[in-house]
Amino acid sequence: MRVLMFGWEFPPFISGGLGTACLGLTKGLASLGTEVSFVLPRLETGEDASHLDLIGANQIRSTVGVREVAELTNRVKVLEVLSPLRPYITEKEYRSILETERNLRIEDIVGELDSDFSGGYGENLMAEIVRYGVIGAHLATKGDFDVIHAHDWMTFPAGIEARRVSGKPLVVHAHALEFDRSGEHVNQQVYDIERAGFEAADTVIAVSHYTRDRIITRYSIPPEKVKVVYNAVSRDRRFGALRLHKPYKEKIVLFLGRITLQKGPDYFVEAAAKVLKQYRDVRFVMAGSGDMFPRMVELMADKRLADRFHFLGFVRGTDVERIYAMSDLYVMPSVSEPFGITPLEAMVHDVPIIVSRQSGVAELLDNAVKVDFWDVDLLAKSILEIITDDELSAELARKGAETLKKIRWEQAAEQVIDIYSQLCGEQA
Repeated sequence: MRVLMFGWEFPPFISGGLGTACLGLTKGLASLGTEVSFVLPRLETGEDASHLDLIGANQIRSTVGVREVAELTNRVKVLEVLSPLRPYITEKEYRSILETERNLRIEDIVGELDSDFSGGYGENLMAEIVRYGVIGAHLATKGDFDVIHAHDWMTFPAGIEARRVSGKPLVVHAHALEFDRSGEHVNQQVYDIERAGFEAADTVIAVSHYTRDRIITRYSIPPEKVKVVYNAVSRDRRFGALRLHKPYKEKIVLFLGRITLQKGPDYFVEAAAKVLKQYRDVRFVMAGSGDMFPRMVELMADKRLADRFHFLGFVRGTDVERIYAMSDLYVMPSVSEPFGITPLEAMVHDVPIIVSRQSGVAELLDNAVKVDFWDVDLLAKSILEIITDDELSAELARKGAETLKKIRWEQAAEQVIDIYSQLCGEQA
């Protein structure tokens, strides 16, 4: 089986769980004999790509011309008028852009043709998505593959175009939805691209039943078209908790993720304040970056937590593993989490976890402590119980290790290959 796969992130150049999931899934597919050609907007050096053929759209950008861009924006109507938006933009930032920026036109995209792909989420994101879509069609006319697989909305236009020119079946993979990122104040252009991808796909993969239900109800996609394939986690660990010197003698409670509305960082700070009123032998750590970072610093200061609350900024690579290994509890209070790989990563390091019930990963964790994101009192109570009871903490870690034995990328890959085979069989 040969797959032409489109993805916006790939380690080590990642912004969140999307790149981690793409690496894990492609490794699982490769271990089962599937050949993957993975197309990134920008190819750097250092990517973990020994198991697949990695292609950079920036390396073939000269193939994109004015005619191709015009034809694409005419075919894919949602690309005709696009604002220069980022995928995790806030409502306040969106309104600011609408007041100061004009809409993106074909002329603007053409003006970027000689520019390199940034491969990130900057102000030229939408222009890059259009050019990336044209390159998707170009690659589909040249490659030898059986199925197309596109990850998240940034790559859906490329997947749609590749399907159009090749006639091969298209799988689109929803790792997050616009409703997760923006709540009810969705960006209409992003929503329209997501819906166009779901409608054009032969099969939609959702990372949880939580996400599947949202795709069906919010985008009016037939239920039989949407399949659930859970993410997994790599069980590699380079650091053992006993081999690391903790900077503090107190227990460490960790939040690691984007500091955005979706991840619920304010609930973490509020819970920390409640815990520290009752118990001082603990420190709270927030690792990550995002638009809510300044607000969280202000909230922490307002609650007078400075001597027991630490901000680490964005961390990556081995620094992430070190933080997990030094932590005594991991908390994910997400408001809306399609899946959530970080709790599994914490479990790899024998760290007990608390997760939001509004998350896909909660569906897999029968023995984890779960709370509603808004229930700060219960969250604080649960944190306090775990960090003050070593036996409870050890039992939760042990149950987590048992759960991890059942969560493998190879298992996810097997399910994806079944979907590929069904589609290719139907097409034959």
